[in-house]
Amino acid sequence: MPPYGYAGRMLRVNLSEKRFVNEELSSDFLKQYIGGAGFGARILCQENPVNVEWSHPENRIIIANGPLSNTIVRGSGTSCATSKGPMTNLAGSTQANGYMGTFLKSCEYDGIIIQGKSDRWSYLVITRDKVELRDATHLLGKDTQETQELIKKELEKEKGVSVYCIGPAAEKRARFSVIMGDGSHTFSKNGLGAVMASKNLKAIAVFRGDYKTPVWNERLLRDAAKELHEKALTYLNGSRHKYGTNGAFSNLHEAGTLPIKNYTTHLFPEHEKMNGQYVRSHFETVKRIPCYNCGIHHNLLMKVTEGPYAGFVGEEPELEIFTGLGSNLGITDAGSVFILSDIVDRLGIDANETGWVLGWVMECYEKGILKKQDTDGIEMTWGNVESVKKMLYKIANCEGLGALLAEGVKRASEEIGGEAAHMAVCTHKGSTPRGHDHRARWCELLDTTLSNTSTLEATFGGTRPNLIDLPPVQAQFSPWEVPVINAKTNGWHIFEDCLGVCRFNMTYPKTVAEAFNAATNAHLSLPDILKIGKRIVNTLRLFNIRNGLIPAMEIPSTRYGSAPGDGPAKGISVMENWNLMREIYYREMGWDPITGKPTPETLRDLGLEI
Repeated sequence: MPPYGYAGRMLRVNLSEKRFVNEELSSDFLKQYIGGAGFGARILCQENPVNVEWSHPENRIIIANGPLSNTIVRGSGTSCATSKGPMTNLAGSTQANGYMGTFLKSCEYDGIIIQGKSDRWSYLVITRDKVELRDATHLLGKDTQETQELIKKELEKEKGVSVYCIGPAAEKRARFSVIMGDGSHTFSKNGLGAVMASKNLKAIAVFRGDYKTPVWNERLLRDAAKELHEKALTYLNGSRHKYGTNGAFSNLHEAGTLPIKNYTTHLFPEHEKMNGQYVRSHFETVKRIPCYNCGIHHNLLMKVTEGPYAGFVGEEPELEIFTGLGSNLGITDAGSVFILSDIVDRLGIDANETGWVLGWVMECYEKGILKKQDTDGIEMTWGNVESVKKMLYKIANCEGLGALLAEGVKRASEEIGGEAAHMAVCTHKGSTPRGHDHRARWCELLDTTLSNTSTLEATFGGTRPNLIDLPPVQAQFSPWEVPVINAKTNGWHIFEDCLGVCRFNMTYPKTVAEAFNAATNAHLSLPDILKIGKRIVNTLRLFNIRNGLIPAMEIPSTRYGSAPGDGPAKGISVMENWNLMREIYYREMGWDPITGKPTPETLRDLGLEI
């Protein structure tokens, strides 16, 4: 019998050899790395040759679920994808919701390890009894929604199958292309869509099987799952449940964390006509399209009822799409964001990076650094929706200016040089922030810049150390307090990313720990869990250092680290104390304060003498 919470095996797919092998997982591996992000970190660090290129066949893609996948816990269809990605040439660890995690577990798999390169474009089909590669040449050029529909038609399976795929942008190797599935759920960070394309793999389809995940105590798990759901419904005074993630749009504006016109201002008078409260009270809900076993009214299919795109029906964009493709581009019409979100999803590119690179282009255009002849005749003015649409297709096809923009904002800005290089919002690693202005939220700016995952690692919507029995935040702009809190709390969120559950359903750590223990018979305390999380963080750290990470790369760009000109954080710059903050963080994490490398003592304490 497999351990509680697990299938006890992973599927290894060698595309070069067209070979599929079931590999047993040891109990020590399960205990030390838990699932999801942990499995990906360990396998990537252990198996990827040092300095192998992201596009090389030997680069692994690991997609793993967790011990709460395929259980009664709400939102337990989540999975994590890990690989070396093209945006940073370092590790990428990114989650997608939907059904993939549960369906993999129901086929008796805790995950998939993909290596090699197919000799022709293919897609992978997984059932509990069979694994096969099918020809995908007829799917080339198809967008992500068309691909999903066509594969389901070929498999004669409208429901009961989870399909994740790449779009046209990945086929052209746009660096910030994504893996998208179950509608518009996305493995979005560090260009893992381009990695998948480099393997000639167009899609992965997983049937729902009949394997039932064994759990240690059904009653305790049911009680914890019920409590988690009740708390998720009332979290943020119920805003997320009532208005979706975009219910926080105006709150960001008030706090000075709404990104507006590429970080050039904090003034956005139209914010109340862009928030979730407005959208859900003025646009028409067609139907709910929830993830696996989710009770939060988070994903809706909606009809635009006003503005130039009235009548359009599409998925309600998330908060970070409203910020990235809305306020950050000077767009003030909510219906326009619906249209742009649909195009971005279909092309298969990351909405965050798209917002940063187009916001940068618009500022360059406004200041005369880029002229109309440089933008292929497209007027890249603030708020120009039609111009944005045209440029999105150029990015996806790597045509004209789009070929440069497909490299991401860091590389594009460095290519143009001069003042343009100082206007890019990014880190020196090549990653970009989530859809916020982090200059007014230092914890996330520090986290984004020092993260080993290519996205947020230690924080999520700020940091709440009190939830894991640590002192609450006293001074959000303290160069001493911020790095200490980030270091002390780091480990919790990456542990969440091991469990196979959407983070929106895991708002209270103690109850999450109860659910995990009820499923696995682990009996872990919060300090135990933080140590496991830190083991995973340090595993990724080792991988990144072996692949070229140095402290000089862990610095915000000029614009990302600048002092806001207005708003609540006016005149406050993180850069005045950056070296101090980074050194404090390194020390608190048990890393050498000069090199940022985990010390031998830290590695021994975490069982990482590898």
